[in-house]
Order: sequence, then structure tokens, then C-alpha cells
Amino acid sequence: MKKAKTPASVTVNRKARFDYALGDELTCGMMLSGPEVRLIRDHHVQLKGSFVTIRNNELWLNNLTLGADTARNVKLLITKKQLAQLSRAKQEGLQLVPVKLLGGARYIKLVIAAGKSKKKYDKRETIKQRDIMRGKY
Repeated sequence: MKKAKTPASVTVNRKARFDYALGDELTCGMMLSGPEVRLIRDHHVQLKGSFVTIRNNELWLNNLTLGADTARNVKLLITKKQLAQLSRAKQEGLQLVPVKLLGGARYIKLVIAAGKSKKKYDKRETIKQRDIMRGKY
């Protein structure tokens, strides 16, 4: 009997946790072509600077950097119920942020979260807490 692979993290948007106070996470699929899948599996991908939008009742990942190419827009696959939930979060003033890309198993998935943008003093507090955990203070 074959053991199912657990999805391994291909890339993580570390800046997202620093810039946003993130809420619940949602895992969604992506519509990709063959060469795009190969670039992601070979870790030639960056989530830095990418963001999620809702257009024409569809969820899109914008500014995904694959390989040496410029930014691409990729359609994300979620249910209507999940889309309605994200639309409500967007109307409440939250941002939809890509957190990490999973690609160890058969399918490539994107983890997104609704988050509120942090103020400058919140970011300073985050840096302070991180330094305390490292033992600098």
C-alpha cells in the first residue's frame, strides 16, 4: 500500500506575517500549465509582492513570480461558499494575502489568509518580540 505524501511547503511569504495580522487560513487550488508546475516544483517561485483579488466572482493571484519571468496572474480554485466568505472579509476591510505555496503532493495548493494591515508601531512590537525570543534583550 502506497503512503500518501504530505504537502511540503515550496515557498513561504514571510513578509505577510510581518505586514499583516492574519486570521483564518484557507487552502485553494491553482490553474497552472505544465511549465508553470515544473517551475514551482523546482522552487523557482516567489510570493513576495503577490496579492489576491476577486474579479468577476473568481479569485485571482496577481504578481506571482515564476522563474526569470515577470509577474503572472493565476486563477485560484475555491467553492462558491468559500468565495462568499472571502468577499465578506474583503467588505469588512481585510486584505486577502497569500501565505505559502504547497507542492509536495500531487496537487499544488496555495494557502491564503484574510488579514488586517499592521501599523508601524505594531511592526516595531513584532520586531521587539522576535528579539526577545532570540535572547537579545
